[in-house]
Amino acid sequence: MALRGVKVVELAGLAPAPFCGLILSDFGAKVTRVDKARAAMSMDMLGRGKRSVALNLKQPEGVDVLRRMCQKSDVLIEPFRAGVMERLGLGPDILMKDNPGLIYARMTGFGQSGPFSQMAGHDINYISLSGMLSILGRKHENPIPPTNLLGDFAGGGLTCALGILMALFERTTSGKGQVIDANMVEGASYVGSFIWHTRFMFSHERGENLLDTGAHFYETYKTKDGKYMAVGALEPQFYAQLLEGLGLTNEDLPPQMDRESWPSMKERFATIFSSKTQAEWCKVFDGTDACTTPILSMEEAPNHPHNTSRDSFLTNQDGGVQPRPAPVLSRTPGVGGVGPQPKVGQHTKEVMVETGFSEEEIQKLAECGAVDLGGIKSAL
Repeated sequence: MALRGVKVVELAGLAPAPFCGLILSDFGAKVTRVDKARAAMSMDMLGRGKRSVALNLKQPEGVDVLRRMCQKSDVLIEPFRAGVMERLGLGPDILMKDNPGLIYARMTGFGQSGPFSQMAGHDINYISLSGMLSILGRKHENPIPPTNLLGDFAGGGLTCALGILMALFERTTSGKGQVIDANMVEGASYVGSFIWHTRFMFSHERGENLLDTGAHFYETYKTKDGKYMAVGALEPQFYAQLLEGLGLTNEDLPPQMDRESWPSMKERFATIFSSKTQAEWCKVFDGTDACTTPILSMEEAPNHPHNTSRDSFLTNQDGGVQPRPAPVLSRTPGVGGVGPQPKVGQHTKEVMVETGFSEEEIQKLAECGAVDLGGIKSAL
């Protein structure tokens, strides 16, 4: 696997940092998640393939365990607000002095500096500050966040993983680690680079532009059975195939790019799409260049013929369905773990032994509450 041999320490957090760790784990890195000692469960829903160590970072002994783990690791992912790690005595100045090759990845909402760096926030706040939320939504409606996909996962975890990989690559020539300031505001804005460079395409009000449901040929439509179809026939040749499938003739219609006709054409398309079921429309459009596809539910997507032909989803041992790691590499593809989520502290002893702690040290640290062995007894 592409990242085999890379050792990652991930401090437990919510969505973005765990997703970053998941990506690295899926492509071969050995990821150890650091949970809070005595925690009943972890909030990490993306823990497949990871191990769990439970530490009490309020005790200096627990801090020392983490510090020693980082001495033998390639990457640290930390999800706390700016300054928290420094107050724990685990800032980059200390950990990178211990290990000059350490990639120190900091995953926050607003970044390590600036007037908002100490504020609480969530995905909706980060993408609002990035400028991206302002363009998302329908005409005459409030901006609509795309759940937490844009900030937490695209601008956050995925961008952080990209930064880590670039830093690891650079280290092959310099031998030095570096600090990564990954944050959701700038990450979401960067994901929107196309939007920033093509603002002329979004010069009209929200919901009146080419790609934001303003156009009738880039829209979703309800079918007879209450399901939906997605239409994205931008190019003239694709638009012509869309019209053919709908039983319309281009000569009898306004020009495709006549903005004044878009609202009335939407109504006309909506009426036509409501006349057939989704399955009937799939028979019309599947295999064509009309850029018209069914909108599948999360239950339906894994069973669609295209996705099954590519093994796009995998099933874990509990029967749960998960996306296969992407992109697909020809020689060293990612392999999503199909095992259960690690229990808090499940691998504490295992990792500590690998780090160089003796059995006696582990016993003492467990007795003083600095580490949690996850129900595993440490016998001398």
